[in-house]
Amino acid sequence: MARSKPKLSYISVPAQNIPSLSTTSINSFIISPKKPSKHSNKLTSSIKTRLWAFILISFVFFTIKMAFRLDPFLPLSHYPCSLSRDSSSVGQVPLNVSQTPLNEDYGEAAREFWAQPDGLGYRPCLGFSREYKRESGVMVRERKKYLMVVVSGGLNQQRNQIVDAVVIARILGAALVLPILQVNVVWGDESEFSDIFDVEHFKKTLECDVRIVSSLPSTHLMTRPVEEKRTPLHVSPSWIRSRYLRRLNKEGLLLLRGLDSRLSKDLPSDLQRLRCKVAFHALRFSSGVREIGERIAERMRRKGPYIALHLRMEKDVWVRTGCSPGLSHEHDKMINRERRARPELLTARSNMTYHERKLAGLCPLNAMEVARLLKALGAPRNARIYWAGGKPFGGLEALQPLIKEFPNFFNKENLSLPGELEPFANKASLLAAIDYIVSESSDVFMPSHGGNMGHAIQGHRAYAGHMKHITPNKREMLPYFLDNSLPESEFNRVIKELHKNSLGQPDIRTGKTGRDVIAYPVPECMCNDASRSGNFHKR
Repeated sequence: MARSKPKLSYISVPAQNIPSLSTTSINSFIISPKKPSKHSNKLTSSIKTRLWAFILISFVFFTIKMAFRLDPFLPLSHYPCSLSRDSSSVGQVPLNVSQTPLNEDYGEAAREFWAQPDGLGYRPCLGFSREYKRESGVMVRERKKYLMVVVSGGLNQQRNQIVDAVVIARILGAALVLPILQVNVVWGDESEFSDIFDVEHFKKTLECDVRIVSSLPSTHLMTRPVEEKRTPLHVSPSWIRSRYLRRLNKEGLLLLRGLDSRLSKDLPSDLQRLRCKVAFHALRFSSGVREIGERIAERMRRKGPYIALHLRMEKDVWVRTGCSPGLSHEHDKMINRERRARPELLTARSNMTYHERKLAGLCPLNAMEVARLLKALGAPRNARIYWAGGKPFGGLEALQPLIKEFPNFFNKENLSLPGELEPFANKASLLAAIDYIVSESSDVFMPSHGGNMGHAIQGHRAYAGHMKHITPNKREMLPYFLDNSLPESEFNRVIKELHKNSLGQPDIRTGKTGRDVIAYPVPECMCNDASRSGNFHKR
């Protein structure tokens, strides 16, 4: 990808070098207005005085307005150090979602489909405690302890691990070295942090919470880091302190790998708010990614509202979930052969048959099921659909049932101009970021299966004002999909009833332990008038 600025200097570790990081020195990785006339008459002088007063007032008004203007992907102020739970401006501007009014061609059912859920007045509230603010003064001046992290996986796995890295740095009172993105072994993507995210914005947004540096200072270049490869799942802040703090104080440098799901989802309120601050404010995509993503989103919305689908129909998804794509007997045999050849890829319960997993709601929806669900929920045939995701197993044939029902079907490839995506070729994370932006900007979003992207967008849309997000109730609805005797009108009624509370309405995270605050930002990161007085709305 073409760069307009010199490349920032920070640690970047190729995959082949990562295993030797603990045994080599860190420095191997460094890389003048005219004077008024004395003869002007009093009338002219008076007019000029009023004109300048008007200009001055207009300038002040414009400056104030711009100071509070919100970035399309940041529901709050650009200066998060001053965020307050009592800020009246918080949450009033949603993400870059289409506000195009529906034209007369849409019937009542379609209008109902495009309608947004009642957000119950919830808006972002990131008011940190006095103790947190008091400790921040020490945190941002830290010069002795440094945390390095190596993050892996696809874009949204990387995002989750970066969020946790910031929180762990805060827990340990350490400065965070800009995260190292391990070369993706599946896609061969060598993108670095600065390729995907806005580095300076990341630092600026978190400057009151954690000190972030692009590279280690010279005082620590020869330090051999304390390295940890096998942090258990869902550890608490007290576990992290007891495990790492003494060694970190002694050595000055800690290296962590494999952070995926290592930090508990149930943290103290201040740390939960910090997670939201990182996910929804600090991790802004780089300018090149934002520009192309916003251009494609604008092309989608030119003719009205649109749906974004995250379709999980790639070959590896069918293999890992233990499910069948339902295309043909031959396709199913191909998936089963690969699953037997590589049993370690199976993430589902091995003691369950495919049909048992399907009925338990553990399988992705295929194109036919997605089409039936959208039709039952009232999506009009002329709805414009943007689909995000990798190449589906079976190619275009796998998508035909969906395209047949909704012919206005697009993705980034057929919406982009010739050569427009060329800078992102072979950059899976950057292409996923474009999908993220277009999906986030949609009027309605629906994933065909769970996963990191679906959860991230669910939380982002909630944080922006609870924009419509359909969560397929697979376990409850699939028996009706299999009942061929059910009339279409009754099928549609049942499906709507099953999803009436799964359309992106506020959902209290604390109702179920282990929920990620990034997917469920209420109540730690969002509040309404009732929640301030202790009466939360629950659905």
